[in-house]
Amino acid sequence: MPFHKERPLVVQNDFCILLETRHPDFDEVRAGLIRFADLVKSPDNVHTYRMSSLSLWNAAAAGLTSEEVVEFLERWSKFGVPAAVKQDIRRFVERYGLVRIEKLGEDLLLISEDVDIIKEMVSYKSLRSYGLCQVDTQTLRFSPLYRGMLKQELIKLGYPVEDLAGYSQGEALPIRLRTDCSEEGTFALRDYQHKAVESFYKEGSMRGGSGVLVLPCGAGKTVIGIAAMERLGCATLILTSNGTSVRQWKREILEKTDVSEEMVGEYTGTQKEVRPITIATYQILTYRKSKDDPFVHMDLFNKRDWGLIVYDEVHLLPAPVFRMTADIQATRRLGLTATLIREDGREDDVFSLVGPKRYEMPWKDLETKGWIAGVECVEVRIPMTEGEREAYEASDARQKMKLASVNPLKLDAVERLLQQHATEPVLIIGQYLDQLHHIAERTGAPMISGEMAHEKRETLYSAFRSGEIRVLIVSKVANFAVDLPDAAVAVQVSGSFGSRQEEAQRLGRILRPKAGANQAFFYSIVSEGTKEQEFALNRQLFLIEQGYRYRIESVNAAATRDEEGAVAQ
Repeated sequence: MPFHKERPLVVQNDFCILLETRHPDFDEVRAGLIRFADLVKSPDNVHTYRMSSLSLWNAAAAGLTSEEVVEFLERWSKFGVPAAVKQDIRRFVERYGLVRIEKLGEDLLLISEDVDIIKEMVSYKSLRSYGLCQVDTQTLRFSPLYRGMLKQELIKLGYPVEDLAGYSQGEALPIRLRTDCSEEGTFALRDYQHKAVESFYKEGSMRGGSGVLVLPCGAGKTVIGIAAMERLGCATLILTSNGTSVRQWKREILEKTDVSEEMVGEYTGTQKEVRPITIATYQILTYRKSKDDPFVHMDLFNKRDWGLIVYDEVHLLPAPVFRMTADIQATRRLGLTATLIREDGREDDVFSLVGPKRYEMPWKDLETKGWIAGVECVEVRIPMTEGEREAYEASDARQKMKLASVNPLKLDAVERLLQQHATEPVLIIGQYLDQLHHIAERTGAPMISGEMAHEKRETLYSAFRSGEIRVLIVSKVANFAVDLPDAAVAVQVSGSFGSRQEEAQRLGRILRPKAGANQAFFYSIVSEGTKEQEFALNRQLFLIEQGYRYRIESVNAAATRDEEGAVAQ
């Protein structure tokens, strides 16, 4: 096998791919790799990606062929691609669509041109409860009631189903975007927003109408969702992460479309409006009086003839909503997210029940085009005092994480960063309320937490947007869907246990375009040599995957050093 020293990739037999980070074509190759592989390790010089059945099925659903994947790897690999790996790539990619669902009258058909696959389906004990009835050597018939559950089961068996059974139209609701430049308050869809909508819609064909669009915070996922609503012109149920996001969706819908306020309802803990466009939280849908009681509000899915359900922050979709989604596969489903990564590992359920990835726009591509700010990511590692270190070493794993997170020396680091960015709007974000109260007392900056009344929160958000307040301290209540467009600096003093979702959301708070140099700063303060540092390294995986590079500073080191991430092997 020929050796090409100048190329940056090594493709291994175990489906892992090694990428040299200092290669001049690193950015180009990384952008190609993330279409069909996931980043799993990112030490200084070599990043490790891994292909999986799901990553290749998502690539296939987005239109990538096995030939394109193999050709890309052959082009950049030092040693070529092992024959067994090429064979497996073709096998996985070609499995998508090998089994499909189509509609015949009131029944659904499970079809494959491969008669051996149909024989295999009939033999599976786990599929017998779905009432499969063999029509011929290539076709099985089953009830529409099992459409979602069957897709869930088949992907576990290694068969990602292409669902071509179509959708109910739902209640008609003509919506017009305010994109006519002759009108006041109009806007224009950006090119990638238009492509995202069309990738989901697919000209109204059976191959459109369900799936996930992956775009960074600040890219206008709400606008994309609204444009999809206009494209379909039907009653829409929007599910999102919290009440702040509900109000943000409503505000954007009223600003950017011609629908009246009476047509848009909020379904939350405080209001229960069911209107042609209804926006609800995941929390209200999963509310029940006790763990043995039914979910009180899950019937919202059936309260209107919805033509579209939008799952905002689909990576947060709770398990009970998955179960309900399995029952409504005849309704179009749009997932919006900054990352397909789920902390519970249920990415295959998103694929089966909401739909495969239809479109992805990498963060760095948007930064290059000026749609989001450039970000400098810095990890600030600080020591612990002797007393704090002794307490840390004597504690259990969970307590160690908290002690490292609330390290008192972090307050000094916060003050230094506030001095460094004395003229810029700064968000200080943390997990532990006592720690945030101490920072508020020391800096004099106001603090927002879940305990604060909504009206007071909105007053502080408004003051921050206007520049009246320059520094704002926020707990995890501000992780999701808070519109803070003028934030230029984020200082993360503590976080969840290695949550890549959280890292994506927190970075998103500062990504919106800035005047002038269009530059933002993202700092993570961690206690050196602790569990917190280990978890921080895991969270960085997501940011490195998006193309960001890190400068790591150690306060007790003579100099700082630059690293393209720092995730231990």
